Amino acid sequence: MAHLGSRRGRVLALPAGLALTASLGFLPSGAASAAELSDAPAAAVATDGPKLSYVVNIEGGRWTAASVKKAIAAAGGEVVVTYDRIGVIVVHSQNPAFAQTIRTARGVVSAGATRTAPLTVQSDDSVGEGAQALTPAEVKAATAAAADDQDPLEPLQWDLPAIKADKAHEKTLGSKRVTVGIIDTGVDDTHPDLAPNFDAKASANCVSGKADTTPGSWRPNPGESDHGTHVAGTIGAAKNGIGVTGVAPGVKLAGIKVSTPDGFFYTEAVVCGFMWAAEHGIDVTNNSYYTDPWMFACKNDADQKALIEAVTRATRYAERRGTVNVAAAGNSTFDLAADSILDNSSPNDTTPGDRVIDPKQCFDYPAMLPGVVTVSATGAKGLKASYSNYGLGVIDVAAPGGDRTEYQTPDAPAVNGRILSTTVNGGYNYKAGTSMASPHVAGVLALLKSTHPHASAAALKALLYAQADEHACTNPYDINADGKVDAVCEGGKNKNGFYGAGIVDALAAVRR
Repeated sequence: MAHLGSRRGRVLALPAGLALTASLGFLPSGAASAAELSDAPAAAVATDGPKLSYVVNIEGGRWTAASVKKAIAAAGGEVVVTYDRIGVIVVHSQNPAFAQTIRTARGVVSAGATRTAPLTVQSDDSVGEGAQALTPAEVKAATAAAADDQDPLEPLQWDLPAIKADKAHEKTLGSKRVTVGIIDTGVDDTHPDLAPNFDAKASANCVSGKADTTPGSWRPNPGESDHGTHVAGTIGAAKNGIGVTGVAPGVKLAGIKVSTPDGFFYTEAVVCGFMWAAEHGIDVTNNSYYTDPWMFACKNDADQKALIEAVTRATRYAERRGTVNVAAAGNSTFDLAADSILDNSSPNDTTPGDRVIDPKQCFDYPAMLPGVVTVSATGAKGLKASYSNYGLGVIDVAAPGGDRTEYQTPDAPAVNGRILSTTVNGGYNYKAGTSMASPHVAGVLALLKSTHPHASAAALKALLYAQADEHACTNPYDINADGKVDAVCEGGKNKNGFYGAGIVDALAAVRR
């Protein structure tokens, strides 16, 4: 069966048993120190290799960090930024043996290269998922069908009533004191549906691993993906009489750009994104990506283990600061609870190869990390989307992500089975993917935070799961009606592999 989104799906929630070997009680100083060259002179080490980026995870306090920085310099590394609160140091080096060398330094728990391609070499790996343009005829029909309390294009947004967001808006649009961070390809905050709710002070560009707050740095550049802009509209497009409406149209939006111009989401950028959110009062983050270059990073590989640990430390720190992190489950129709999965797309920044992985040991992150809300996608008929990953014990909740119109056709006046939202340069288009499902959940969590402003991240997640509309397994599941079963759903009505605890409920979120 053909898949609707790219293979860069976005996948799942991690077993609670992922143990960190280091304490999270790190330095009492600020979250990150300024980029700087390590002050110790480098020893006679090789410097003729490709320039790569690394994360070095340490344990201990200030003196350990100082000692490790000297070891980094001696191994031919250059410190880019240090996240003292979680003990993660981002380093550049051209020493091919840097990671192996620094792992032997006292205080280093793990270290690994965040990529397999040099910093100066990238290939196209964009995250746009099945975009379709909005036609003039659809605009005209939607505008004619819009009620007085609807934005002009809202009749085409079948996804809003699917989670009762339209009913929730009769009670509240959400609080301006709640901020959702879009950790993604950048957000075009000049869009008329996004500008009213955008918070520039809470936005940044984290692509290098160190936050850049230059005005506009959080926007996608010309030719870059509109993915983050589309996600932002689903979460919080203003209800302003112009175009579409978000799930939580009264909350604030922040853009946290973490993808390179060619669409790679590397570990150092992702760590920066979560740390920025944690330190800038962001209540919810949406993460509609997996961290490159490994679709699944494995704990039995020294480099990949370090990447998992660095992002785990960042997500846990953000949650302790009150941030709820939401992530898309992925678009590869994988059963993430299976005994094994064939990953033939990793590493995606050089030459991928076939490898069979155990999803209990190899994780799509951040989605499969502890505490992260993992979201599968449904279509206009409320069934698991044809492309969506799934898995009992992995999927937490489900939400509309869209599907092929011929598979799940929406009720009129909506005409397209994908999700309509904002795009760059003031436009609108349709996309489908778990990337589009996750922001619906982020929007519902923003409404929950608006209703319960003092609730902890754990309490908000508990409410989200308890309020979700239970959805029994769809078996047999033959989404394209070709007579063949496309996936098998395991579990009961209140918790299963396709829908988790159920489809999220925006109306319940605004009831006290």
